[in-house]
Amino acid sequence: MRALGIDIGGSGIKGAVVDIKSGELENKRHRIPTPQPSKPEAVAEVICQIAEFFEWAGPIGCGYPGVVQHGVTRTAANVDDGWLNFDASLYLSAQIGDNPVTVINDADAAGLAEMHFGVGQEWQRGVAVLVTIGTGLGTAVFTNGQLVPNTELGHIEIDGHDAELHATDAARKREDMSWKEWAGHFNRYLTTLEKYLSPDVFILGGGASKKVEKYLPYLTTRAKVVPALLRNEAGIIGAALATTLPQ
Repeated sequence: MRALGIDIGGSGIKGAVVDIKSGELENKRHRIPTPQPSKPEAVAEVICQIAEFFEWAGPIGCGYPGVVQHGVTRTAANVDDGWLNFDASLYLSAQIGDNPVTVINDADAAGLAEMHFGVGQEWQRGVAVLVTIGTGLGTAVFTNGQLVPNTELGHIEIDGHDAELHATDAARKREDMSWKEWAGHFNRYLTTLEKYLSPDVFILGGGASKKVEKYLPYLTTRAKVVPALLRNEAGIIGAALATTLPQ
């Protein structure tokens, strides 16, 4: 079984054909810069271009950077406001040759991939929390292997401020923090999440997961902390996998 997975980002839109049974990309990812402004019509055109690049006809899954409820995009933090309360699945399906399109939160997509094909396979009982660390903080929460969608816990408040202010990889670079200094902020974030969710494991994805050895010694959560395995491919794989889920 195959599907085209699309990862819609603030700076780039990436896609590849995915073997859903194995979780492997059948070809190299194709990336096109995200149009500015990133209105639904412009993004749909890019997705059409990616589908044409792969000569694709069939199910398409799209990871979207915001809350998605039953195919409707409810927030638009890093894309144009035209996505607010927009029936993205219906619109994209009509624009892309009537191919069925499933739209899912991008962190949820990454989490699905990691739980099915990555390190999350070892954590199918209890609570697992994937945290993607990059420009922002994305989260995906699983209980006994089942996704709790749209958690968006990167935006919890710590000392009256959005957690993303100091705990992202972008903040580390912007404020020129050492890994140890940044780890203090990120650890505060994880321990705050732990108070609410009591997870068995935190799975760390995103760009900063490649450097986990530089800050892992400074993390003090009771939950085990492990790096994700799929990294940059997780969003595409999970978006493709989402086409098999009940809508």
